Amino acid sequence: MAKPLISSTFLSFPKLLLWSLPLLFILIYTYLDGGLGLKFNTLVAFISPDEQAVTSTVPTKHGSSFSPDYSLRVTEQLFTQSCITKDEVILVNGTSPGPGLRLTEGNIYWIRVFNDIDDKNLTMALDSHWHGLSMAASPFSDGTPGASQWPIPPNHYFDYELDIGSGTAGTYFYHSHVGFQAVTAAGPLIVEEAGKPPFEYDEDRIIALSDVFEKSNSEIEEGLIGNPFQWSGETANILVNGQGQLQGSTTSADCALATIRVDPDKTYRFRFIGGTALSFVSLAFEDHEMILIEADGNYVKPVNISYLQIGSGQRFSVLFKTKRRSDLSKSQFFLQMETRDRPSLTRSYAVLEYQFANLKRAPRPKPSPLTLPTGAPPLTLPANTFGWLDYKLLSLTPNPDFPKTSEVTRRITIRTHQIIGNGSIMWAQDDSPWIESFPHEPYLVSLYKNNSMEFPSLDRATAHQGIDPITRVFPAAIGEVIEIIIQNTGSDVGSVDVHPFHAHGAHYYDLGSGNGTYDPVANEELIRGLSLAQRDTTMLYKYAEKTTPGIDMGWRAWRLRVTEPGVWMIHCHILQHMVMGMQTVWVMGNETEVLNVPLEHIQGYLDYGGSVNGNDTHDPHVVHFAGGNV
Repeated sequence: MAKPLISSTFLSFPKLLLWSLPLLFILIYTYLDGGLGLKFNTLVAFISPDEQAVTSTVPTKHGSSFSPDYSLRVTEQLFTQSCITKDEVILVNGTSPGPGLRLTEGNIYWIRVFNDIDDKNLTMALDSHWHGLSMAASPFSDGTPGASQWPIPPNHYFDYELDIGSGTAGTYFYHSHVGFQAVTAAGPLIVEEAGKPPFEYDEDRIIALSDVFEKSNSEIEEGLIGNPFQWSGETANILVNGQGQLQGSTTSADCALATIRVDPDKTYRFRFIGGTALSFVSLAFEDHEMILIEADGNYVKPVNISYLQIGSGQRFSVLFKTKRRSDLSKSQFFLQMETRDRPSLTRSYAVLEYQFANLKRAPRPKPSPLTLPTGAPPLTLPANTFGWLDYKLLSLTPNPDFPKTSEVTRRITIRTHQIIGNGSIMWAQDDSPWIESFPHEPYLVSLYKNNSMEFPSLDRATAHQGIDPITRVFPAAIGEVIEIIIQNTGSDVGSVDVHPFHAHGAHYYDLGSGNGTYDPVANEELIRGLSLAQRDTTMLYKYAEKTTPGIDMGWRAWRLRVTEPGVWMIHCHILQHMVMGMQTVWVMGNETEVLNVPLEHIQGYLDYGGSVNGNDTHDPHVVHFAGGNV
């Protein structure tokens, strides 16, 4: 059954990035309830009646008989969010956040992404990343520049292959992965169960958080990598589903509080998506409690919470029980959000609004205008951040694959450090920043093109605390069980920051966090007997504003059984920090395991603008790594 194709126009993006981004996302029509304050555009997708599975790595022509499951077009244009108008905003189908995408586990999807930039400068394109989903089966579809693929040239398109494995049901999102684009170029991605979910609820709602800044993307990027360094400024507002209102502003269509509409006496699943660029957020609903059931696409044993703490890249689902009609004295309640661990506090709001379908059964409380609260904030949210739900998020079902301490083959400590000097500021991991101008071609492409000459050495890495100093890459062998310790340290001037660290590829087991230096013996006592949940984004906290330069000041510990060969990134998910170099590249597996497709079959992936890219006159030749439709 055909689904309507998306359309929009795609304009040029700043001249800042040397080879900027391979094009992003896709969407399937998801008409998420208008009560979220956002109505998603109708999208895409044609499923060919004569489709057949393809499993060979011989390139397949995606001609007129091929119909992608979903299609997407992206634009850059004048846009207003939360009372702030800018002319350099990347949108997905004309909206931010982009339309919601709902997939079902156990299926393969093809996503056609159009780069409609009308610009002669072929170094500009757009990148996409399917946040939280492992792209092990489709190595050139992870959407990470510098790691796995080239950008899409202007006026071309690229067909992404997404293999949605069984057991991956949960809350995710898609977003740009270069520069500052993800501040607006992002959208919900929900993987639904093939069967019945483990928790009962009546409906779900998506609550996607994002930031808005006064400066344009190019101003922010140029300032962060420039000399002299210029900070982006703090977020002007935290948005819910793209909507928000600044203090002192006049309410209008593009300057208003988001509304989350619910019915009385129902149980909802609220899916929170941390799509913020910078903000580490504490939030709560006025006069309502929550039960946390999912973290980063993994179900957990229910945890009662009065407030939620969410950093950039994190996702949580909560069960939310609405009040009975007879218990309601008003129909509107505030969702209050506040930033944490920033120089200044930003406080924002959305509105939870009760609807009443049958007025005869109960009197309808008269709604008040959707305006910002006056006077004192409705809620007092906890000021502390570190340790929130550490050692309390347990897998819903016992996981016999949880690696024991005795299985750990290596412990790799990544020391994060801010380098300040000569007018510039950078973030480095083990003294090695990874910025967008390095390397000059995607690392996976280099491995194929150079016949493995640049393949990282595990021996060299073992001798240098886990990183190969020649390639600046972290290698690991399939079958290893590694512990990754991310160690916070004082900057060159003694400052300390908070970092939401995100891993591509397989999810890891989160072992908790603490102050000072990681102590494996002491931490083993804390996790003994626990069935810890798998995660993909967890917080590296700061425990003081200032300390001695270079001294250890907090850690986060992960444990990972290496099973998925490929080139993956681990990085801080704060966009400013990524631009400033806070990224690492990992190669999981040996040459045979990583470079497992004949070179002659992937020639179209190895050059910028290669034959895998289509346009009005050329059909792409694409490898079906995981199988799919023809």
